[in-house]
Amino acid sequence: MSETPEGPVHPEPPETAPTDLAVTERHADPCATRQPDLARDADRRAAELRDYRAAFRAAQLAMAVVDQDGIVVTANDSFGALLGTEAGALREQAAADLVDLASDGRTWHAYREVLRGRRSRFRCTRRLKHPDGRSLWAEVTVSPVPDSRRVLLSIADISDRRELQARLRHLQMHDPVTRLPNRALFFERLSAALEAAAQDTVAETAPADSSYESHESHESYGYGRTGRIGLCYLDLDGFKAVNDTLGHRVGDRLLAAVAARLTECADSDGYTRSGGHLVARLGGDEFAILVEDSTGTEQLADLARSVLRALQLPFDLGGQRLAVSASIGVIERTAHGTTATALMQAADTTLYWAKADGKARWTLFDPERNAHRMTRQALSSTLRPAVERGEFGLEYQPLVDLADGAVRGVEALVRWNHPQFGSLPPNRFIAIAEEDGSIVELGRWVLRTACRQARQWQKDHPRERPIFVSVNVAVRQVWDSDLVADVAGILAETGLAPHLLQLELTESAVMGSAGRPLQALQALSDMGVRIAIDDFGTGYSNLAYLSRLPVSVLKLDGSFVRGFQDEEHANPADELIVEALVQLAHRLGLTVTAECVETSGQAARLRRIGCDTGQGWLYSRAVTPDRIAELIGTEPLPV
Repeated sequence: MSETPEGPVHPEPPETAPTDLAVTERHADPCATRQPDLARDADRRAAELRDYRAAFRAAQLAMAVVDQDGIVVTANDSFGALLGTEAGALREQAAADLVDLASDGRTWHAYREVLRGRRSRFRCTRRLKHPDGRSLWAEVTVSPVPDSRRVLLSIADISDRRELQARLRHLQMHDPVTRLPNRALFFERLSAALEAAAQDTVAETAPADSSYESHESHESYGYGRTGRIGLCYLDLDGFKAVNDTLGHRVGDRLLAAVAARLTECADSDGYTRSGGHLVARLGGDEFAILVEDSTGTEQLADLARSVLRALQLPFDLGGQRLAVSASIGVIERTAHGTTATALMQAADTTLYWAKADGKARWTLFDPERNAHRMTRQALSSTLRPAVERGEFGLEYQPLVDLADGAVRGVEALVRWNHPQFGSLPPNRFIAIAEEDGSIVELGRWVLRTACRQARQWQKDHPRERPIFVSVNVAVRQVWDSDLVADVAGILAETGLAPHLLQLELTESAVMGSAGRPLQALQALSDMGVRIAIDDFGTGYSNLAYLSRLPVSVLKLDGSFVRGFQDEEHANPADELIVEALVQLAHRLGLTVTAECVETSGQAARLRRIGCDTGQGWLYSRAVTPDRIAELIGTEPLPV
């Protein structure tokens, strides 16, 4: 290279320098360069579309393309084979009709939402009918086709899976010994029946033009539907003895035989047109027969009778003949408003009544009896705290000398001032107190209160002859507490003389006394306390016991005295029995008190017989301590 004043001298361009054509191409329109690419993309897409179509046609999964109106655009051969027809024959048909998507409102709504593009995916299970008559279970999936207004509907045959699930569910929901539905299936059916009854009740009360009621429920309601439900809840009597003596294998065979007879009774119920009722084994030797849409208590009573008759027949189990009976609790009521828990509680209570009434029988649920049971349960749960809260009080009924009408003593009668049920007499709660053991604490309170009150009367009327106080004692107080120590302590605490205290025990409790009770009674008698036999003549009436028990007083039961009430048509036998008892007691050195004296005629006849004292409404009802204080020292009561 050389320089000139004008600037550097450049060499000649090489022969390979770009020509004007090359420069022109380099600055040409860029779209022209993309045309081969577009062509190649189009070819690739066409190939992919051919592949998709081939895969669609050859796929084992049944598929169909559906337009936004729900019409089949195309379907593959698997779809046609599933429905038993040619794929081409499915074009332009409503997809919902082919796979039963319009049979219920929720499924139809979800399907329409996918067609409209408002939902991305929808799946459901349908039972389809094949043209050859067999049924199959299908899982239907509906999802949008990308970049299209169409949707892809695919169907998978899940019949084998459903069959396996059904077998597993059957094993899970059935008892292996009897093959009956088990407790889980029973409660599932019971809950479903109650729910269906509730829906029918709402549908029945809805307006005529209401959209609430579906076409299916409208047709089904009224055909055999009563809105009621019934239950026979039964328990085998003495089944434990079979297991214990013959073994569980024989016991299981007996349960299976019982289940077969129960099923036969349920299937032959003449009240039901649609077939038998659900028979279930709830556990152990407990069974239940569920009667949906029952027609009334008579239907359940007839069913219970048929069950008892069926079970009375001997069971022949491999050469062994066994006899078994059952106790059945029967309940039938309106299904609306009840729950499975409430129904089973009522059935269980009724079954308990059947057993308590003697077994081998059926008992119908009684709301009044149940209310009494509920009240008893409420009293039981609050009795012990009530003693601590001081809810009890004492009233006193005079014991009157039949010879002169003077008040010789009083019987202390406890009352429970219940905050909910008001004033309760002893027969409402004493038995409960004996059952739960609170009678010991309650009895101790009664004894202390009565002794303190008797001593107070004595202090208030020092110049009058002191009256004794008679207190009822339960046999459990003798067993569960140191009654002798309690009495000694209370007498010392209150200052009451022992001969002014009389303890009353029922005849059944005293006559069975032996060991500790007998020793306690003897110690109390040695202390100077008087022992009285209450309600004499209603229990064992074993007169031999009177010669060795430390008894001071016999209180004749009111049933003897009530026999004297009709003076015009008196029964001579009643008077002879009472006279004999009085004479026997006197010869043994005992005094006699007659209970339930209500008329002057009764009092006159008792006085003529030689009875010592009387107690009853003729003289006074049970009254407050102030009223007894008024009677002390006043004129004798009329005799």
